Amino acid sequence: MPPALATAADAAHWAGRSVGTIWRWASEGRITRYGQGKAIRYNVREIPKALRVEETGEVITPGAVPPLPEGARAA
Repeated sequence: MPPALATAADAAHWAGRSVGTIWRWASEGRITRYGQGKAIRYNVREIPKALRVEETGEVITPGAVPPLPEGARAA
């Protein structure tokens, strides 16, 4: 299945997390970066989706934290 690429802001909204969290997950190797510089995108298929209230879009539960790759250490 091809990646579903999104900006850091869109990936953060998807996960119910902050943009900084998306950047950290990428630096830790939890999710993959595509592109470089300002054109970096993230595959939302690698990022657990937040549970939201259907009517308002309010986050009930943020998406789970993706696992670290074997041998990696968290920031």
